[in-house]
Amino acid sequence: MKPSQSAAIALGSNMGDSYKTLEAAIDTLAKIPGIILQAKSSWYRTKAVGPPQPDYLNGCAIFQVEIPPVLLLEALLRTEKKFGRVRREQWGPRSLDLDLLLYDDIIMDTPHLQIPHPRMRSRAFVLIPLVEIAPDWVEPISQRVIRDLASEVDCSGVHLLNSI
Repeated sequence: MKPSQSAAIALGSNMGDSYKTLEAAIDTLAKIPGIILQAKSSWYRTKAVGPPQPDYLNGCAIFQVEIPPVLLLEALLRTEKKFGRVRREQWGPRSLDLDLLLYDDIIMDTPHLQIPHPRMRSRAFVLIPLVEIAPDWVEPISQRVIRDLASEVDCSGVHLLNSI
């Protein structure tokens, strides 16, 4: 493995004080050895996907990582749990949702981890914040840059959060 690779993480929350939770989650991840924050997007208010529930706050962050993807996923799951994430129903409300979107140009498909994230190319709430901080990152399956992928999704439900 290379000494340092880039990983794109999507963050979301629609329970409790989402802004504080998301900011604290980034700080928590950045304190883990082998994970260094490189960039974070603005926060966006988005309509929830799935059962009726409150709107989400969503954003993305880029980290330089010195740990393999599986260990990064474990760190994300531990961080979700630390912030009260309980998995009850698919696409249900959550205190914190962390998704590993991209890990350099790696393509991985295992029962527990798929990179790139299998639904990222169709989700405006992922692509809009990601294009803000990594517009030229090439999504390795489509071989297209994030900017182009974002231009092809309906962004009407994604609104920049101007102030907290």
